[in-house]
Amino acid sequence: MTVTTSRRAMMLGLGAMPLLAAAPLPPEARTILLRNAQVFDGTGSTRVPRNVRITGDRINAIATGDIPAEADATVIDCAGQTLMPGLTDAHWHMSAVQGVPWMGAGDAVAMALVFRDAERQLLRGFTTVRDTAGSVFGIKAAIDRGLMPGPRCYPSGAAISQTSGHGDPSPADIVPPALGGTAGGYQADGLTAVADGVPAVLAATRWQLKRGASQVKIMAGGGVTSAHDPIDVVQYTPEEMRAIVAAATDWGTYACAHAYSAAAVRRCLEAGVLSIEHGHSIDDAAAALMAEKGAWLSTQPFESGDNVLTAEQQAKASESISAGGWQVSVRLAKKHGVRVAFGTDLFSRTATSRTENTMLPRLGTIFSNAEVLRIATSGNCALFARSGRRDPYRAARLGVVAEGAWADLLLVRGNPLDDLRVLEDYERNLLVIVKDGVVHKNLLPG
Repeated sequence: MTVTTSRRAMMLGLGAMPLLAAAPLPPEARTILLRNAQVFDGTGSTRVPRNVRITGDRINAIATGDIPAEADATVIDCAGQTLMPGLTDAHWHMSAVQGVPWMGAGDAVAMALVFRDAERQLLRGFTTVRDTAGSVFGIKAAIDRGLMPGPRCYPSGAAISQTSGHGDPSPADIVPPALGGTAGGYQADGLTAVADGVPAVLAATRWQLKRGASQVKIMAGGGVTSAHDPIDVVQYTPEEMRAIVAAATDWGTYACAHAYSAAAVRRCLEAGVLSIEHGHSIDDAAAALMAEKGAWLSTQPFESGDNVLTAEQQAKASESISAGGWQVSVRLAKKHGVRVAFGTDLFSRTATSRTENTMLPRLGTIFSNAEVLRIATSGNCALFARSGRRDPYRAARLGVVAEGAWADLLLVRGNPLDDLRVLEDYERNLLVIVKDGVVHKNLLPG
């Protein structure tokens, strides 16, 4: 097994490096030829025999017949296994790793843990994530420049929250900035942005865009892991929420929003939010409104034990899914023709934690296997692309096996169109992992 990890020493002091201003390193003029593959292209429902050539970081030829390649090209005989796009996660927290301050890396050891987890994420076959709260801009830049291995990342930056909202973890006896207090903790580190009133939420949103956010995250309702907001509350007034959406729209991108209840979801939709994160307690009317507004349901197919919760958090989690949980909300979305994205929202991850590879096959109880695979590849990427010119990877297509697309590919032992569970044993069944034209794993004989 070959695993590519480069320049690990660069992680030290990374937070102080001006990586956002640096241009990405140009790809090497390398060629990879994948022969004798059964290709699932990320959009269809079948596999077809194809040969695929990668030059640099793009797919540049797909054919049923032989494809010429340079003498020094890397040639991989796929032996009739399934070649498909890399998987994606629409609700990820890149730095929510056990031993790291929540959604942020404050020292070199914490940063090393985040980079190690990013590599594990890539080796699980997830080549692109949308980070939905966290100060990960430097981490993303290091990965994009090839300094460290990890998935592509669409960062939201700080989650924008009202006082006593899902993104306000400060103790209740600390005077908030809105009342003359001083921002501290997560706010000072740029992990959350607590803002009240239209001028403040506009400033908080514009700050994230200034930092390089590809989309903006709003905390629009009560949360499971937050201490000061009951799960049923609706957060932000319509005026505040419309201001956040307007600021994102002015930059050509969109807002996603944490919301469980039907009331919170309706307020988000009326304000123009494009992506509802969670939505586990939506009702029929809210699902119909999502379809009318053209919004997405970014679901997380949670089961007990996916995240380790305190007793109080577990009680809030049970209340958040009182209407039936993700299965009910996804069935309502399917009934009304709402587009569904797949995310996980896993946190405090360890090497032995449950993974998104375990969560993804659960969608197979509602969708066909082909639909699930489309959701986790081209479907998620269609949502990511709604960030328009703020899309850091807009130079090529993601989530598909097509000429001109980014070379993010998995070679899977067996056929996930027949059995999604082959993706669960990723160490055995992901034979080859290519991201950005670089082979990060290859279990096949040379």
